[in-house]
Amino acid sequence: MWSLLKLSALSLSMMVLAGCSEPKIDTSSMPAAVVSVEKVRESLPTYKRDEFDQALTIMAMSSFNGIDILNPRPMHAVEIAESANAYMHGLTGDEAIEKANEMLRKRRAREREQALGIITRLEEKQANAEHDRKQRALFSLDADFYMSTSPYGALEPVIELAATNGTDQHITQLSLRGVLTSPGRKTPWVDEAFYYVIPEGLAPGESAEWRLAPNRFGPWGNRDIPDNAQLDVTIEALHDAEGNPLWDSPPLTERQQDRLEDLRSEYGVMIEPSKE
Repeated sequence: MWSLLKLSALSLSMMVLAGCSEPKIDTSSMPAAVVSVEKVRESLPTYKRDEFDQALTIMAMSSFNGIDILNPRPMHAVEIAESANAYMHGLTGDEAIEKANEMLRKRRAREREQALGIITRLEEKQANAEHDRKQRALFSLDADFYMSTSPYGALEPVIELAATNGTDQHITQLSLRGVLTSPGRKTPWVDEAFYYVIPEGLAPGESAEWRLAPNRFGPWGNRDIPDNAQLDVTIEALHDAEGNPLWDSPPLTERQQDRLEDLRSEYGVMIEPSKE
């Protein structure tokens, strides 16, 4: 008799447990998905339902490329059912929430890894550009501009350069940019790139002076350029004995610089202090 009672009680307990098992999401069909999602949602405490809705949205949006699951937009039950996928099938409400959180953690970890890779590449490019700028600066150059009068009485522009090669390379060609300005004028008279091939080159430690004659029919020959005009010449590239460019790593563009600063700020990457 007692055995029968125990067996009946056990059977009843199993039936109760089976009846109270947590509902799960069924994505085998769209109608099943709609019904099961709503049942699972209703089985959760009120305070968890918004979190559940967001979890389903994250899993639904993960099926589409190019969608930011870190900032999911609200979706209706029908939309979620239409995009139901293997991520959801068979999950209870709590399992769905945890699954979505796991997906977000992995996504954030991937994005951080990618961002740190971009930071590294941009910092390397920035460092290379700075190194090359310092190497070019070892080649000193002073410039002067004036108008001279030819034997025939015509005004001719003249650029005088005084150079000292402080690098350890034999320099054969200079790629330069000249900007000619005067007090009280916002726009440069001339802003132009030009190059100069050094006769026999300039060895390390050597100095030389050169007199260049720009085209007098071009911007350098403008008769309105005043006598107090100031010429600033920047070395954009140096070339070795074989004519190959030296120390020509380009600096970061403005867009790349902004990107680097944004990523450093977002991911808390500190800038190492200069060792100089």
